[in-house]
Amino acid sequence: MDTLVIAGRSYASRLLVGTGKYQDFAQTRAAIDASGAEIVTVAIRRTNIGQDPNQPSLLDALPPSQFTYLPNTAGCYTADDAIRTLRLARELLDGHDLVKLEVLGDPQSLYPNVVETLKAAEVLVKDGFKVMVYTSDDPIIARQLEDIGCVAVMPLASLIGSGMGILNPWNLQIIIDRLTVPVIVDAGVGTASDAAIAMELGCAAVLMNTAISGAKNPILMASAMKKAVEAGREAYLAGRMAKKAYQASPSSPTTGIIGT
Repeated sequence: MDTLVIAGRSYASRLLVGTGKYQDFAQTRAAIDASGAEIVTVAIRRTNIGQDPNQPSLLDALPPSQFTYLPNTAGCYTADDAIRTLRLARELLDGHDLVKLEVLGDPQSLYPNVVETLKAAEVLVKDGFKVMVYTSDDPIIARQLEDIGCVAVMPLASLIGSGMGILNPWNLQIIIDRLTVPVIVDAGVGTASDAAIAMELGCAAVLMNTAISGAKNPILMASAMKKAVEAGREAYLAGRMAKKAYQASPSSPTTGIIGT
């Protein structure tokens, strides 16, 4: 079976889905179910997972017994803030150590601060965390993050929430070709074709949030993304035909033609 393996654990789905920006936790659950995702991300600074016992908790809508939680550091702009946030998440989730690190550079573009990201990754890996890390599409930084010990590297396709799709497939391809840990496109996916292209390039998985939650029909879009990821993966495994510039090739046999 073709499964996604992260930090030694296998997953049938190669679609990872965020839990923010939905109308309520009921819609969140419906979208996650439609997507088939097994790994769900949660912004510790923005979502209640027990910090406030008087408010509804995501843990009730998406029980950790059914889903793998991926706490993230959305909203953190320094290594220290990110480290502190993930240590809090570990306490709230009873020692959970699989996390998503993201350290942002500025509030307008939400582009990653790779210097602070590298600093935080070093500390978190030494502290026993299994770090999946959001980063730029710089192949050198991606390799450094793998060398530090991150269990997955997650380059952006385009800016977070932009829906602009994959703007630089060439850099992504270099990262995929040179790393041994899973490479997961994170940020910028807008529609199903973007997800399929990422998988056709050879990405191990795709992570998205706004592409689903921001759709006019989030549940239907979640279903579309599930199919797109599966189709893209199958196309990658099948191996596409060679491109032939300025050269046609008949799709039907050229021998045994009737009347010749």
